Order: sequence, then structure tokens, then C-alpha cells
Amino acid sequence: MQEAELHDLSDDADYAASQQEGSASMMRCDSSKLSTSSETEGAEIVYLKDNVAIHPTQYAFERISGRLKLIKQGSALFMTWIPYKRQSTNAKLSEKDRNLYPIRAVPFADVRSIRRHTPALGWQYIIVVLSSGLAFPPLYFYNGGVREFLTTIKQHVFLVRSVEDTNVFLLNDFQNPLQRTLSSLELPRAVPIPSMPSAPVLPRESTSHENQERTDVGISDLFRESHGNGFRPLERRKSNQSDDYSHKPSDDAEGVAVQSPVAPDPVEKVPYREHNRDGEAATNVGTFELISYKEFDKLSLVWGKPRQPPLGLEEWATFLDSEGRVVDSKALRKRIFYGGIEHKLRKEVWAILLGHHTYESTYAERKHQRSIKKTEYETIKSQWQSISPAQAKRFTKFRERKGLIEKDVVRTDRSLSFYDGDDNPNVNLLRDILLTYSFYNFDLGYCQGMSDLLSPILLVMEDESESFWCFVALMECLGPNFNRDQSGMHSQLFALSKLVELLDNPLHNHFKQNDCLNYFFCFRWMLIQFKRELEYEKTMRLWEVLWTHYLSEHLHLYLSVAILKRYRGKIIGEQMDFDTLIRFINELSGRIDLDATLRDAEALCICAGERGADCIPPGTPPSLPVDNGLLYSQQDEVL
Repeated sequence: MQEAELHDLSDDADYAASQQEGSASMMRCDSSKLSTSSETEGAEIVYLKDNVAIHPTQYAFERISGRLKLIKQGSALFMTWIPYKRQSTNAKLSEKDRNLYPIRAVPFADVRSIRRHTPALGWQYIIVVLSSGLAFPPLYFYNGGVREFLTTIKQHVFLVRSVEDTNVFLLNDFQNPLQRTLSSLELPRAVPIPSMPSAPVLPRESTSHENQERTDVGISDLFRESHGNGFRPLERRKSNQSDDYSHKPSDDAEGVAVQSPVAPDPVEKVPYREHNRDGEAATNVGTFELISYKEFDKLSLVWGKPRQPPLGLEEWATFLDSEGRVVDSKALRKRIFYGGIEHKLRKEVWAILLGHHTYESTYAERKHQRSIKKTEYETIKSQWQSISPAQAKRFTKFRERKGLIEKDVVRTDRSLSFYDGDDNPNVNLLRDILLTYSFYNFDLGYCQGMSDLLSPILLVMEDESESFWCFVALMECLGPNFNRDQSGMHSQLFALSKLVELLDNPLHNHFKQNDCLNYFFCFRWMLIQFKRELEYEKTMRLWEVLWTHYLSEHLHLYLSVAILKRYRGKIIGEQMDFDTLIRFINELSGRIDLDATLRDAEALCICAGERGADCIPPGTPPSLPVDNGLLYSQQDEVL
């Protein structure tokens, strides 16, 4: 029987629980603790299960299946999970991609707990949480075997069931297993926390109370109210916690007095000097081997090249033939990438950039499609409009979504004249479009943040039906940002961590040393595409640049790296920890130089090249999902 395309793999509480435990997935442990060779003296495989899978994306057919083992060596018990070797030539994941995921030789002495999940629909899965607070990605048991897995562990290590949650099993809790509860798993419902794959790092020792306070302040700062719209503010920190914060962002990162030595930037903006025959570029930070000297020449050109003026009506006409088709879509995307679009032209061009209309469509075809789509929109809209009060009383999901949408739209961009004032009809249009979308895509429904993405589209399109279909097209790419299992955010933050590690290893090491490897401080950037970080006009300009997919469909990740690198001197020099960093990042709102940051992002994208592309798992938003079926066959040979 063919598998459904999309599965709801967990509920909100399950996923939130795994995140609060510090779910930093795709990490690898030191394989030197145990040789994986079957000939290792004294090693015994006490449990083996095939077809245990992880889900890099929200799509079940993109799962990576592998073999799970429990290995006994001496008095120690280890866990390994190794993906099957790829044999299908159609698989989209490269060897480098798959090498991100293996779990090698994890000693149970380092494990804090195992959480078992049994969804009403779907497969049982477990989340293994380390003593450091980090966690592996969920392991899905497609052929069953969770009970046998836990029973085997109990035969070899101290394992007790939590009295507060019967699905949680505590390990190595010799002193008082009843005291060490899962209170740290409780998460404010309004705030989604991303899963973050990265290398395991033991954090500084702290009490559970300190950890809880740290989580609270991070969440509050990240989703606090800004620019008078969007996320509802959360409670301030407790009165006994200091609110003193002196780290104000500077427009000049180099001009900030630092308190600690700062490692040099490996991709510093310096003029080209010389290169040797091996293709190594000499810079003021030494010989740089990441890129070839030809690429270094390109970087010098990028950093010295100003942005162009926006595309205007007269120039736009040169890209079209007599019937309205775009003659050279790549040239058009390049032009928009470097200059954006004049506002009066956006209504026509955005619909093409977003894919609502194709580049090959004519004026007549676009007009005809608008008529057809308007009728289709009205049909979908009538579904919720026809719900009577009596029906609504028995339709909990509808009431909940409608209530949340109505609360959000009255707080979205009300400082703009387009949405200002009482009984503003455009606010009502926001509500109607979002409610209609919740019926169009009932599985996804509505999530906080969607109104932020729709607002600029409605302002530009000034038409309810056209705004809806452009929003639908955008959500085809960004919808995974709002999945309940946060898989879309998970993959983006993972890719960001790998790009920072590639392009600025000293900065990455600073995050590593300060327990910031989850990159949670960039969560809002990913979720709503920097809308809270820029003025409204700049947000629209950035979005149309991102939608060109000219250099990369993941330019927003390089933009994030560029912003972090711009302030690396302050971040490293002042030894910013997680709490300080979250507040510092929020202070950058409205202060980002978009043109300069876009030039930096372009240069970093060129610098990273194929290595950068290898850091980004397939299907990472805004990529469209891969639809090539199962990536691995359970009969394949184990690596």
C-alpha cells in the first residue's frame, strides 16, 4: 500500500518536550569510546533492529532508514544507529548529507532519559536525551520494537520510569530518581522551539533552576513585541532577575571595545593581494585555503559593487515579448536580485516571482487565470462562511483557529496606514484570507507568524483573491516553518550552524563554548524571513531578492551568517552567552544595513560554493519537497 505523503509525526506537547531537553539533533559522539568493528574483543550485540528511521524533513518518504544496535562491552552499554548504504541512483541525499546523521557509540553513562511516544496515528518513536541536555533526533520504529529496546536497556543499566510521566524513562539517577522530574520539558505553548542538529557539547555546569531561568528569558526576549505588531509579548523576567543590559548594538562592529581577544575573521573583507600556484589567496589573516584565487577575485568585486536602482516599468517592458511572456527569466531574476522592484510594479512581478503565474504565461493567460482562481477562492471561502453558530459550537478546531486569527490580525502592522484605524477593511481581508487558507490547507491550518507573511502580500496585491493565491504559493515553500514538529525550522537552523562553522569557525566555536549551538537566537529570522528585523519597505525589497533564487534558494541562510559576522567582534569580544546574545540580536531590529548585508551574503555564498550547498540538507525551506520516494531500502547493506 502506498504511503501517505505527509504524516503528523508528533503532537505539540511531544515535540515541545524534546526541544526543552535541548534537542540538538544530528550530532555525533566520540567513536573512540567503542570500536564498531564486529571483531572488537569483549563486545556483544545485545539488541539489533532494522528499519529504524529518522526524518530530516516532515515528509515520511524522505526518511533515512538504518540499523539500531545496543552493544555491551565490559560493564558499559553503547547505542549506535547507522543509516543503510544508498544503492538507488535516484536518491537526492548525497553521501555528505547522509554522513551528518549517524549516531556512533553513545555510552548510556552519558544518557539522562529516554522518552517514548506512541501517536494515535503513525509509528512509535523515542527521543534519547543526554546528561548535557542535548538530544538526538527522534528514532522511528517502523517495524515496532520499542518495548524490546527498553527492556534490553533495563537488563544492563539502571533504568526507572518517571512518576510524573509514564512515557519517560530515567537513567543513571542513583541519588533520587523521584526528584529529577521532567519539569524542564514544559514549554510555553505560544512559543515553538526548534530542534537543532549539531555536535554534542557539554555545557557549563548549572542547576536545573538556572537552566529553567535561562530558557524563560530566552523565550521572552525572542518573541517580545516589536514594531507594535505580531507576536504577543510574554511576561517579563522575575523580579529577582536582573534586567540590566548594556550591550547596545553598534553599526560598526570593529569600533566596539572588546574585553577578550577576538580570533580573526577567516573571510575578512580585504582587497586581493596575491595568490600562489596552488590557488591559495594571501590575506591579512594569512593564507586562506577555502576558496580559489579566482573566487577571491569575485569576492573583492562583490564587496566593492553597489546595489542597483530598482526595476522600473520601462525596463520591465524590455524583459517581455509582445504577448507578455518573460523572454529571459534568469536575466530578470538577476536584475531583481541586484536592485529589487519599484513598488508600483510589484503587483505584476510578485505574482510571477512567487509562481502564481509562470514566466511563460501571456497577458491573456494571466487574465484568464485570475478569473478562474477568483471563482475557486470564493468557493473555498464559502466553506467557512456557511458555518452556522450552531455548527461552530460543535467545531472546536474552527473556533480555535478563528479566534487565534482574529487576535493576531488586529496586532499585525497596525502602524501602517494600510492597516491603521478601527474597522479597517484591510484588517478584515487579512482575517478572511487566513481563515480561507486554514480551510484550503486544513492539515497545516493557521499558526502565529502567518499574518506577518501575508501582510506585505496584501498591501502589494490590493486584491483578496490574488493575495490568497500568492500567499498559497509562498506557503508551498515556507509552510514547513509552521509544522507542528518544527522540522522546517530544524533543518534551517542545522544548515545555519554548519555554514557558520564553515565560514567563521572561531565564531562557531564561541557559540559552542557558550552553549549557543542550537542557534535559537536566529529562530525569528528564519520563521518570518527577517520581517521583524527590517523596516517594512526593506522587508519587501529583501523578500523579492530572496524569491529570485538567483544565487541560491537559501540566500536567507547566508544573510544570517553575514549579520552574525558583521557583529562577530562584539559577540566574541564581550563573551556573549545565550541570554545576552538573544537580547543583543533583538536590539538589532531596525538597525541592519540591508544593502551592505546583501553584498556580504552574496560574497559568502560565492565563497562557500559547493561546500556551502553540502551544508544544507535536501528539502530545507524554502526548497520544494523532494518526491522521489523512499531514500533508502531496508534491504540495503549497512554502512
